[in-house]
Amino acid sequence: MQKGTFHQDMKVSTLLRVYCLYRVSTKGQVDHNDIPMQKQECHEFAKRMGWTICKEFYEKGISGYKISANKRDAIQDLKIAAEKKEFDILLVFMFDRLGRIENETPFVLEWFVKSGIAVWSAKEGQQTFENDTDYLMNYIRFWQAGGESRKTSIRVKTRLGQLVEEGRFTGGVCPFGYRFIKSGVFNKKGKELVTLEINPEEAAIVRFIFDKTVREGYGTWRLSSAINKLGYKTHNGAKFQANTVNRILNNSIYTGRFVRGGKSSEVIDEIKIIDDYAYEEAYKILKERSKKREERNSIAFTTKGKALLSGNIYCAHCGARLYTTTYSNPVTLSDGTVKRYTGLKYMCTNKARGRGRCEGQGQYIVERIDAIVLETVNDLLNKIHDNIKDVTIKRNYERVLKEKRDLYAGLMKEYSKEQDKLKKLVEEVGKALINESVFSVDIINQSINQSKTRLAELEEKIPKALKELNDQDGMLKNLDQYYDQFIGWADSFASASLEEKKMIICRLISRIEIGRDYNVNIVLNVNYSQFVE
Repeated sequence: MQKGTFHQDMKVSTLLRVYCLYRVSTKGQVDHNDIPMQKQECHEFAKRMGWTICKEFYEKGISGYKISANKRDAIQDLKIAAEKKEFDILLVFMFDRLGRIENETPFVLEWFVKSGIAVWSAKEGQQTFENDTDYLMNYIRFWQAGGESRKTSIRVKTRLGQLVEEGRFTGGVCPFGYRFIKSGVFNKKGKELVTLEINPEEAAIVRFIFDKTVREGYGTWRLSSAINKLGYKTHNGAKFQANTVNRILNNSIYTGRFVRGGKSSEVIDEIKIIDDYAYEEAYKILKERSKKREERNSIAFTTKGKALLSGNIYCAHCGARLYTTTYSNPVTLSDGTVKRYTGLKYMCTNKARGRGRCEGQGQYIVERIDAIVLETVNDLLNKIHDNIKDVTIKRNYERVLKEKRDLYAGLMKEYSKEQDKLKKLVEEVGKALINESVFSVDIINQSINQSKTRLAELEEKIPKALKELNDQDGMLKNLDQYYDQFIGWADSFASASLEEKKMIICRLISRIEIGRDYNVNIVLNVNYSQFVE
């Protein structure tokens, strides 16, 4: 039997056997004496009617709007009792105690009546089904009840949204990294509300999670293992799991904002643990990792292992991704001793599996490729660090933005003209058919086909041009962030750990192509290519 549901037997004293059902939606209503009020009203009504109540069913904290009758123990117990003819009358305070689901509850009430049970409300009287009006009134009653529940839900969500925008904690589980403190604010029941305060020790773990995710590409399983080794537990006293870390990375509370129901407060410095940049970068990484392996572009598959490149390295000949594997070569020393040297190599997927035609090498030594990429990236970042000028970069971005805006506007203008042209050509066909045009039908049809072809070409170019325009506009708006990030990489790359270098390379470079004789072609991420240009 579900929590909050029980029944109480009472002595039968009349021929009419009456069962009562009392229900409240929340535990708070129980505290507010709602069930005793319903019980008192039903007992007084039964006394006036000369009935004796035989059994009472109680539902505490059970929503009649959200929970189906099929999942409510009290309703199911009453149905079983009705089928066994154990009672004659079902009495409720109001009919909505049976439920508030407009496409279900009317039929629940109807089921009891058709099963020979008279259903009465202490406030609304008896519900019968003797004519069409009875059926209509039954449906309307629960339609109104469902509407009231929706209105209540809207009012509650609206008020919660307002409280969130005011920067007030609206309840729930205390997130890891915080602890509850008394707010000095009391609700209508006189209970003091709580708010959040940063727990310094736990906040350090939250920063550790975001830092390792963004800077070194740690996955959630790897992070949970690291935290468990440090001996930390969740607020429930359990070990950290991958989904525990994932919830932390997805919770914007750590940026100092209360968020609920699409509403967000301004930043509250007292509860801010990480900055927006760390949260947004972590979000991008999680989103990228949720994609299929072959669709990822800017995130390393893994930052574990000794190979520098992962996720964005391709064969220059067939376009297939390269993967990392180990090799072991026997070498005979001068004294005749055979020693095995092991290492790593990148292999073309198509070449290794014999799929399609690939004229490239089957394998490339990891150390050689990594050394070439490292030298190129180091040289690139050093030059950028020495020569980059913020004003020049901004002007370049603005120049490209203007070019893309002009291109999009030109395409839209041409599309509009071509549509007008096609409309006139179609009108000209009618004139040609009655010999009022200087052109033949064949010539006009040829022009119409040419116009349709051009419109089709423009319909392909316009969305692409709009996307490039919006992307460039977004880059310009985030220019300071990209600039600081680029300079930060230039400052830290030489001393960075292998994991950090892997993350920087994957975000700086969108594609690395490897060809025969170790020819390497590096394609920069579009967000940073203009810095280099």
